[in-house]
Amino acid sequence: MAGSGVLEVHLVDAKGLTGNDFLGEIGKIDPYVVVQYRSQERKSSVARDQGKNPSWNEVFKFQINSTAATGQHKLFLRLMDHDTFSRDDFLGEATINVTDLISLGMEHGTWEMSESKHRVVLADKTYHGEIRVSLTFTASAKAQDHAEQVGGWAHSFRQ
Repeated sequence: MAGSGVLEVHLVDAKGLTGNDFLGEIGKIDPYVVVQYRSQERKSSVARDQGKNPSWNEVFKFQINSTAATGQHKLFLRLMDHDTFSRDDFLGEATINVTDLISLGMEHGTWEMSESKHRVVLADKTYHGEIRVSLTFTASAKAQDHAEQVGGWAHSFRQ
């Protein structure tokens, strides 16, 4: 898979998050998400006073430049609890493999992964809630032209 394009991440909401904010009330967390694709990071707004079931409805875009040698493409969603007077607390992380999404987007011009839930876990894989996102990858025009030239097979799948 070689080419470039844009990965669009629609951060919808999360459910059942668990926190460890010992200064506040139990369950009183102000979550936000750090979305990371390779060296690119985007940060959501802080869902103040939304606790364990925050909603963001935010969209983030990442530039994708891939070559056949790059291997797996993973998107990391790191959930954090914003604290005013101390370091922010880590709530958990979800990892989404976007290799197939990018590959299909390169082949067809655009490809979408509809809204779906992903487990939020700690390093030991302990469940700490779920996060809901949808993803879209759109290949650049140059990448689409390359796909059509590779033996012509990509063109045969288009209607």
